[in-house]
Amino acid sequence: MGRVHAETLEQSFHFADQWRYERFLATIEMLSGGPPESVERAAAATLSTLGERLGVDLARELSAELPSTLREWLLSSVGKPERFDRAEFLRRVAEREGTDEATAERHAKAVLAALGRLVRGDELRRLEQRLPDEYSKLLHEARKTRFERETPEVLARERFLDRVAEHAALEPQQARHTTEAVLETLAERLAGGEVQDLIEALPEDLRGALERGRDRSGGKAQRLSLDEFIGRVEEREGVGWQEALEHIRAVFAALRETLTEARLSDILEELPRAYADALL
Repeated sequence: MGRVHAETLEQSFHFADQWRYERFLATIEMLSGGPPESVERAAAATLSTLGERLGVDLARELSAELPSTLREWLLSSVGKPERFDRAEFLRRVAEREGTDEATAERHAKAVLAALGRLVRGDELRRLEQRLPDEYSKLLHEARKTRFERETPEVLARERFLDRVAEHAALEPQQARHTTEAVLETLAERLAGGEVQDLIEALPEDLRGALERGRDRSGGKAQRLSLDEFIGRVEEREGVGWQEALEHIRAVFAALRETLTEARLSDILEELPRAYADALL
C-alpha cells in the first residue's frame, strides 16, 4: 500500500467511526423527538447506566465494535455488575440527564434502539439474555429493529439505488454506475456461494454486475486487500481514490439496510476486519 493511500485509509477509519456515531445520534433524535442538544446527553446517560448494569466484562464485549465515543460512555462507570431493576435504571438515567423519569424512559428506548442498529444481532441477543424480563419494554425498539433487519424484502432497483444516491449524494444515473462498479468488485472478492446469495437477495436489474464479477473470478474468492478493492472500484468508476471509498461506503450502507443480519454476517466473515472498520 502506498504511503498516500495508507494515510488516506487511516483517515477513512476515523471518518467511518464519526459517520457511524452521527448516524447513531440521528436515530436517537428521530425516535425520541427531542431537540438535537439533548441527544448526546441522553446517549451518554443511557450508555453509562447500561455499563454499570452489565459490568466490565460484558460492557467490553458489547463495546468492541462501537464508535470510540460510545465505547467511552459505555465503559465510563463500569466495575462489577450492579443488579438494579428497571426503575433504578431509569432513575439513574434521569439523574445523569437532569430530567424526569418519563423523559428518561423515552430517551433510553431511543438510545437502545440506535444501539441495536450498530451491533450485530448476536450481541443484541446476548444483551437481552443478560437483562431481566422487566427490561423488555426498554429493548422493544432495538428488538424490532433487529427483526426488521433480519427479514427485509427484496428492494426494487430504484429503491436500492435511491439509498445509494442518498448516502453518497449522487444523481440516479451516477448511483447506478457506482453500485454496479462496487457489486462487480465485491463479487470478485467473495466466493461463488456468497455471490449467489447476494444475487437472490438484490433486485433483478442489479444482478448482472454480480454475475460479471463472479464469472471473472471463476467463483473463487480473490484475496483483495481493502486498498486493492478500492483501487478496482476507482478504475471501474473513473473517479479518484477517496471518492471511490465514499461510494463503496454508500453501497455497503444500502446492503446493510437491505440484507438479513445472517447474510450480512456471512459476507463480512469472508472479508478482512479492515473492510468492516472502514466501510460500515
